[in-house]
Amino acid sequence: MLTLDFHPSGRHFLQIPGPSPVPDRILRAMSLPTIDHRGPEFGALGLELLTKIKQIFKTVNPVIIYPASGTGAWEAALINTLSPGDQVLMFETGHFATLWQKMARRLGIEPEFLSLPGDQGWRHGVQADMIEARLMQDPNHEIKAVCVVHNETSTGVTSDIAAVRRAIDAAGHPALLMVDTISGLASADYRHDEWGVDVTISGSQKGLMLPPGISFNALSDKAINASKSAQLPKSFWAWDEILEANKNGYWPYTPNTNLLYGLNEALDMLLEEGLEHVLARHQRWAAGVRAAVKAWGLEIQCQDPAVYSPVLTGVVMPDDVDADAIRKLIYERFDLSLGMGLGKAKGRMFRIGHLGDCNDLTLIATLGGCEAGMKLAGVPLKDSGVLAALDYFARHPLDADR
Repeated sequence: MLTLDFHPSGRHFLQIPGPSPVPDRILRAMSLPTIDHRGPEFGALGLELLTKIKQIFKTVNPVIIYPASGTGAWEAALINTLSPGDQVLMFETGHFATLWQKMARRLGIEPEFLSLPGDQGWRHGVQADMIEARLMQDPNHEIKAVCVVHNETSTGVTSDIAAVRRAIDAAGHPALLMVDTISGLASADYRHDEWGVDVTISGSQKGLMLPPGISFNALSDKAINASKSAQLPKSFWAWDEILEANKNGYWPYTPNTNLLYGLNEALDMLLEEGLEHVLARHQRWAAGVRAAVKAWGLEIQCQDPAVYSPVLTGVVMPDDVDADAIRKLIYERFDLSLGMGLGKAKGRMFRIGHLGDCNDLTLIATLGGCEAGMKLAGVPLKDSGVLAALDYFARHPLDADR
């Protein structure tokens, strides 16, 4: 029999940038008895969820909830708005932007992938000026959508989505704006309506603090209108049937009832604390972790401080050090899981998640495990990152009177 909880003593430190640790309060909510998904009690739950989730996306428009991972929501965004052979403009910021581009091609869409030279695209955010310049070269409006990643989980970069919206508007182009904030939602500032996003994609297992299994499409009126003439085949993902069923709090198929219990509890937790406070503490945690990395004398994967992610920090190892070997050592010796380098960054870096169900001491312990592991492996460190983070948190209390 497979043993999934094999940790001999203490707690396992899950410090990957998602799935993030699930709070006990959410686990308890998910343990409630499953109810009839066609009954009145479920309809009341559905209506409540569909109202509260809009506050997290900062929208007054519909938010569709799928029983799927974020990859499913990527597909839903594309096939509900586009037709075979449509051109879309995408921007390479890391592994997940690359996967979304590959999906578009497999669906029969024609993606054009903008990027900075070499590996620089994996160390910086979306370059809005490059998008504007390319759209200016499309007077016939052949490009139907611009697709970008808000928080690139593979690199620790949070791109400026408002700047992308301004670039599209400056070019006078009618392309839809689609944004993946799977790892950004409820951890990094995000404003669906204010930033003029047409389709926002997200998932449950990051800032929402849930297990994987729920994903989202937040819509605009423009996106809904586009869906009425889109010709890519769709059934399970089709917005029209879901939007109709959602009017009464239901879904056109069996939803993931107990995960929705958890989502309802997660939304209550976020809204009780106040979303702005949630975002501020993520920024503070990120700054403390970056202080540790700088004290170690190591590079941060993101090279532009203006777009440092509040969700995770990528730690680049010296050229002669295998980052995956360091991760393995830390996992085996200290029961601490760190994110691996993906794609172009594989073996070069590890990723520290600082999101969701977390606090100062969680991160101090995480940094302690990283520091001890690197010392055991002989990685030369300039100074103590643990002490640097402790000092940062002490000098920057989030809200001493709260």
